[in-house]
Amino acid sequence: MLYLAGIPLFVIAFVFSMLGMGGSQLYIPVLFWLGMDFKTEAIPLGLLLNVATSVSAATTYIRKRLVSWPVALPFAIAMLTMPPLGALVHAHLSTRPIVALFALFTATAAVLMLSGWRPHHGAGLSSGQRVAVGIAGGGALGFIVGLIGRGGGSFVVPLLYVCGLEAKAAAATSSVVVTGSAISGFLSHLPRAQIDWGPGIACVAAVALGGQLGSRLMAKKMKSRSIKTVFGSVLLGVAAILAVQALRG
Repeated sequence: MLYLAGIPLFVIAFVFSMLGMGGSQLYIPVLFWLGMDFKTEAIPLGLLLNVATSVSAATTYIRKRLVSWPVALPFAIAMLTMPPLGALVHAHLSTRPIVALFALFTATAAVLMLSGWRPHHGAGLSSGQRVAVGIAGGGALGFIVGLIGRGGGSFVVPLLYVCGLEAKAAAATSSVVVTGSAISGFLSHLPRAQIDWGPGIACVAAVALGGQLGSRLMAKKMKSRSIKTVFGSVLLGVAAILAVQALRG
């Protein structure tokens, strides 16, 4: 069954790589709906696929010089430190509240981007202020990564946008940030993982290809306004589906 998931996983990687996300927002629910245990199978493999997608996309954005390194580096470093703590808390929670948190945070990010809201001071933040935002935001999002098993890109992009980066640059920078956090999150969940590595590697190859093609399309043709619209719409749909899943238990 997992081998058949290659096509939808490829499509997810193609779309989410354009948005600066690794795709765990959809990988994990899809794997869960395919029959995997949420905590020991879907989350670890979803985070591994997230790593493959974000690494593939980040290589394109780095080559195209779309990444804002002064923002990306402190954000990424801060996000690397907190997933183990989130994973520790995760181990003591049942599946239902984790899925509910997943839905709530996804919906919040979707509304933020679709509304186009940005504080007046956002574009005027100094480099020091952006570093501070990166450290604080990265630490908080790193905890969420470990807690609910997602790469954090759905929050990185809106936060970078609020800090003054255009949506296209924010998405490209996010791809670098979420790579580190996804690796840390995956390693945090690996001790409890029960992954079938044969089809798992096939899925990794599928999302790596999707990430490469999607990131190249974004770098060449997509505009910031289109990225915001697609970003918000996709996440809002995911949040709605997960909310129903959480309510049903």
